[in-house]
Formats: sequence, C-alpha cells, structure tokens
Amino acid sequence: MEQASSILFVLGVIATAIGFAAHVGHAVLLANGRRVVSFAPAHQPAFATGGVTGSFVTSRAPSAGATLELSASPSPLSRAATWITAAAFALLLSSLITRGIAVGRGPYGNLFEFSVAFGTSILGGYLFLAQRYPIRQIGFIPVGVSLAMLLYASSLPSEIEPLVPALQNAPLLTIHVGMAVLAYGIFATAFAAGVGYLVQGTTDRISWLPSHKTLDEVAYRAVIIGFPIFATMIILGSWWASIAWSRYWGWDPKETAALVTWLTYAIYLHARNQRSWAGRPAALLLVVAFGMVLVTYSGSLWFSGLHAYSGL
Repeated sequence: MEQASSILFVLGVIATAIGFAAHVGHAVLLANGRRVVSFAPAHQPAFATGGVTGSFVTSRAPSAGATLELSASPSPLSRAATWITAAAFALLLSSLITRGIAVGRGPYGNLFEFSVAFGTSILGGYLFLAQRYPIRQIGFIPVGVSLAMLLYASSLPSEIEPLVPALQNAPLLTIHVGMAVLAYGIFATAFAAGVGYLVQGTTDRISWLPSHKTLDEVAYRAVIIGFPIFATMIILGSWWASIAWSRYWGWDPKETAALVTWLTYAIYLHARNQRSWAGRPAALLLVVAFGMVLVTYSGSLWFSGLHAYSGL
C-alpha cells in the first residue's frame, strides 16, 4: 500500500502540473482574445449570463449569432484544464486513501502527509466551486498554490514512523486534522477570488476575468462553507488537547495562529456586509486571512510548541 500511495502521489503531482499549465494557457488565450465561443445549452445557470445569485436559475439560450461574454467563454484548453485537474485530484485522493489504509489512521501524522492532504483539498475546493461559478480564468491561482504545496511535500521525508503518544488517537486525528485541511482547501479558492477582485476592481476593467460581483460571490460562498468547518476543527482540537495535555487551551503558537485565522475570517464576514468595508477592503482581508492560513500550517516549523512534533 505504501508503494502504491507513492506512485499515485507522483502521478498526481504530474497531473497537477499539467492542469496548472492548462489553466495558465486558458487564461492566456482569453487574455489575448483567442477563444472558441459555443452556444449555451437550453438551460444554464444564471451566472453564465452575468447574474450571480448563488443558486441555479435557468435562462433561455442565446439566439443565433449571439456570443458569450469573454469572461464566460471557453477556450480550447478550458475543458481539458478542468478534466486534468479532476484527474489530479482523484490520483492524490487515492494516494491519501491508500496511505491511510497502510498506516491505519487519517494520513495526517507528519508534515509530508499533511502537505499532500492540504494540496489535495485545494484542488477539491476549487473543482467544487468551479462547478457553480465561471472561475476557470483564475483557476491557475488555487491550482498553482496546490502544485507548490505538493512540490514542497515531495521534498519532505515520507517514511511511515510511529506517532508520538499525543497523536495516538486515530479518530480525533482523522477528524480534527481532516477538517483543517478541508477548510484550508476551500479558503484557497476564496483567496484566489479575492486576488481576482483586487485586480478586476469594481469597474470590471479586465474583460476576460470574472466580474467583480462573481468574484465577490465566490469568495463569500467559500468562506461561508469553510468558516464553520474551521471553527469545528478548533473545538475538536481543544477537546483533544484536554485529553492529551490535560488542558483545553494553552496559547500554543499553532493554537494561537488558528484562533487568529478564525478571527480574521470572522472579521471578513462582518466587513463584507458593511458598506464602508465591502469590496476592496473585504478582498484584502481574504488575502491577509489566507496568509494566516499559511502561518497556521507552517507555524510549528518556526516556533517551538506542543504541535512541533512529527513536523506538524
């Protein structure tokens, strides 16, 4: 199983790299105006015609000779980029599953396993949101972050070793850390939408990017999904801390970083609904918040603490 997991991981990294290149190519083609426009199906989500409500609303197909907005137009690479990224996600998920079977727990016991799970969840979060919103143009951002995470993971020791006593709670390890990587992956797409919003501006100055309303909606939906997952992760972590270390909270560097990350996203959710903070300030908060996600992920590498074992 361990060897199968390693092979699937290598194939997944290669597929992610190809998917990243395809997303970059798709964005370049749209930026240069060289695209292949096809007629929309008889029923399509409202976002395909510029309206974004977060739910699917059918609309009539365009008449003969009609064209799609550039931001929603496919390119010769758009469909390939999605399918290759989906294949990469499937390979990496299979790698994690076989690794989990080999170790008899969730594959999150060291920094290698955690990094692979993080990169995989980023792809999953992006693919999920890309099914509802036309965001392939910014797909190279989350896919690129995932690729960077996977390449970093490939440089880490991947040997299976016994866990330290504090980690020897397979159910809590699987659920607690699994929720962390799931939330991280969803937040990565919110980060990409925030960056796109900052570039696009409220005047939609770049025609091939999604509209600022679409980007704002994607970011908000992603945080709405990831925020309660992240909060549950913190609560479970506190419970686990009481079992492992006889205290619920000790201001460990990783605990503190997780709390600051959660508070940053809480501030974003509040700010987005305030007239003075909506738009660009809220998008900036998304960038800062994902920076805190990365600090939470890697903080144990820089600061000593109870979470510094096993590379976590």
